[in-house]
Amino acid sequence: MNPSATVRGVHAEAPSADRKPGARAWIVTGLLVAFMMVNFADKSVLGLAAEEIRSDMGLSATEFGLANSAFFLLFSVAAAAVGVLADRVPPKWLLLTMALLWSVAQTPAALGGGLAVLIGSRVLLGAAEGPAFPVAQQAALSWFPNHRRNLPGALVTLGVTLGVITAAPGLTWVIHHHGWRAALWVVAAVGAVWALLWAVLGADGPYRTDAAEAPRAGSRPATDAGAAARPPYRRVFATRTWVGTTTAYFTSYWAVALMLIWLPSHLRDGLGHSASASGVLVAVPWAIGALALLGQAAVTGWLMRRGVGSRWARGRVGAVLLLLAASACLTVPLFDGVGAKTALLVAGFGLGGSFATVAVTTVAELAPPVRRGGALGAMNAAVTTAGLIAPAVVGHMVDTQGAAGYQSAVVISGALLLAGGVAAWTLIDPARDADALRLSTRAPEHLST
Repeated sequence: MNPSATVRGVHAEAPSADRKPGARAWIVTGLLVAFMMVNFADKSVLGLAAEEIRSDMGLSATEFGLANSAFFLLFSVAAAAVGVLADRVPPKWLLLTMALLWSVAQTPAALGGGLAVLIGSRVLLGAAEGPAFPVAQQAALSWFPNHRRNLPGALVTLGVTLGVITAAPGLTWVIHHHGWRAALWVVAAVGAVWALLWAVLGADGPYRTDAAEAPRAGSRPATDAGAAARPPYRRVFATRTWVGTTTAYFTSYWAVALMLIWLPSHLRDGLGHSASASGVLVAVPWAIGALALLGQAAVTGWLMRRGVGSRWARGRVGAVLLLLAASACLTVPLFDGVGAKTALLVAGFGLGGSFATVAVTTVAELAPPVRRGGALGAMNAAVTTAGLIAPAVVGHMVDTQGAAGYQSAVVISGALLLAGGVAAWTLIDPARDADALRLSTRAPEHLST
């Protein structure tokens, strides 16, 4: 059966919001989980090979941090541009193009060359990966109505964690036995295999269009004008929910960036763990984040099924995660033992990096379907500037403060997570702001009559 024909047929039927998603929805979701696994395996290579790359190229911590920051040079721009494009071009083809570009981007540094080649390949990879998360989420959520989106959104986000957890031991072995350039060949090959599978099995879902956004039985029906609302992007970006979600997600992504780039070195050089122990410990915060993601999805879904508004079910559940993370990070300096510091570090970063599903499902609820891709892409563009800033800042701290610089970085992260938690708690209310967007879009029509 032709996938595109199937999707066109489903669009024509405008599916019921109470109908359970079929097998095709979960097959596509599974492929998108694998997509995010490849995405973050790509990102994690340089962090896992930090000591080898610095030794091979004679880099200081600042230079290594700047090389990793280069990955995010075009990351945010591409996320915003492709996010808007995703409102016009089927996500299936955008995702396929991205996956192919990932594999191509790995090859220059894998073939050889110095720092300039490494930076150039990371800039290209960052441009190709920038839109990955918002477009993957948009593609997954297009198969589910609003009240069923928490689990698939969490699973796609979980791909981030699974990518690091599964890649860390395998890529570490490749790096130690065959060199860090061989690890680049491995992730390039895996990306190419995923692209082939997606070309055959990938498809866009029935809830991608306005007509398919049918309300649940018993919920307030949307008006025709509301269903077809096309508010300017600037109105979406000016809502308290978009601002609060983006602010909170920025602080969460700061933690993610540091886990990817500096956590292995922090465990080895800052806390004195052996290389083998660090290889195990580096996966722990990602595992904690995975449990937090699944727990958040379960709690949020349970609350929403019982009629609790998304202000609490999404915004404040997410805020609690960030506030707990901030507490763990900010108390690290109060303990002297390596064990206690390590436990607080992995708990703080694990919980701190688990806000992504809250962010995506919140903005997906806020923005009408015709503005969803742009709203998600712009959020991701703003948020991922944390990846541009954080590695370079921590590299400078390590060069100037030595091992103490790692602890300073944890305290700064804790302060940011505290600010993010407060923003999520006080600003996020997608149902309220979605109604305001619909009313603002209809206002000129009513005034003219």
